[in-house]
Amino acid sequence: MWDEQLNELTFDEQGLIPAIIQDMETGNVLTHAYMNRESLEITLETGETWFYSRKRRKVWHKGETSGNRQKIHEIRYDCDQDALLIKVHPLGPACHTGEPTCFHHTLKEADPTGQMTLNELAALIKKRRADAEEGSYTTYLFSEGMDKILKKIGEETSEVIIGAKNNSRDEMIWEIADLSYHTLVLMELMDISISEIRQELAKRHTAKEDVRHV
Repeated sequence: MWDEQLNELTFDEQGLIPAIIQDMETGNVLTHAYMNRESLEITLETGETWFYSRKRRKVWHKGETSGNRQKIHEIRYDCDQDALLIKVHPLGPACHTGEPTCFHHTLKEADPTGQMTLNELAALIKKRRADAEEGSYTTYLFSEGMDKILKKIGEETSEVIIGAKNNSRDEMIWEIADLSYHTLVLMELMDISISEIRQELAKRHTAKEDVRHV
């Protein structure tokens, strides 16, 4: 089924190709591993990641002993056809140390003034819910509960409308940021992930495309 595309890939002299494993939901890089053709074929057949251990010289199933398997979402290859990008839904930590990602050591700290993605903000909100931090506004919202969070979303929605009526870009940016943050807090409270929103939007797009072709 995949033979034609696999034949396009370039494996090195040891028959291996590097694979970057990425969390589909957060975008975090989970690990860097190697695959041979056999492990890649098994990965495609089973829908879970299988790698080739250069140390043990054998194919192995990620999560076989730990249970921390990785469900395949998508597999891409680069323009040189000699590297794979595999997006997964992890069913546990990627690293044998118990860390979510193998890349948990820092060589250079991120610029604190840099941009924060929605996934990073959602991860921080999740952390605040799990580990209450004194003085944290997010912790305060979770302690107050659903009614308080809904009240804030109502207030911020009104502020967005007012900003639009005022035709003020700066005001709109500020208020949309507030509304986005409080919406993410509500999503965390209700255990709704950003990836589920993406999936719903994708389904709607697909449905519209299908209608156009009827």
